[in-house]
Amino acid sequence: MKRMRGKNILSVAVVALFFSSCAISYSFQGGKLNYDIVKTITIHDFPNRAPLVYPPLSQVFDQALRDRFIAQTRLLPVTSNGDIEIEGEIVGYDIQGEAIKDDAYASQTRLTVSVRLKYTNNKEANSDVDQTFSAYDSFSSTRSLDEVQDELIRKIVDELIDMIYNATVANW
Repeated sequence: MKRMRGKNILSVAVVALFFSSCAISYSFQGGKLNYDIVKTITIHDFPNRAPLVYPPLSQVFDQALRDRFIAQTRLLPVTSNGDIEIEGEIVGYDIQGEAIKDDAYASQTRLTVSVRLKYTNNKEANSDVDQTFSAYDSFSSTRSLDEVQDELIRKIVDELIDMIYNATVANW
């Protein structure tokens, strides 16, 4: 019995040692950035140049973009000449019907926001991004855009910021 107990303790100790030596680590802190080289970031305002303009969109987008990069990287924000520079413009704010019913009316309406982004890494070659990102959300056509616009903008901007962050500095 003592011998069996000793084997069990030894087995538990070996298993515990094995699992304690194996560790999986995930980091969401600017995965592609080499912080020995890249230290500062300049994020320019994104003017709203969409044919249909929702005035608060530019400010909401700019603040969310700055917040994400400052919170999830170790980059220091500077007003100009950053090691990384992000600039662009809001190029689309589109509303269209979807899910057409039998009576030819849409039961859902889709709001799409598109942003053109130019990401320049002035310290590391071949990591620049020049791309347009689009995100959308839908709402019931029984509600007016005025009723849902602020909530939709928050969701769409969050999705756009995720796409931009992942395409530029995250290691995905």
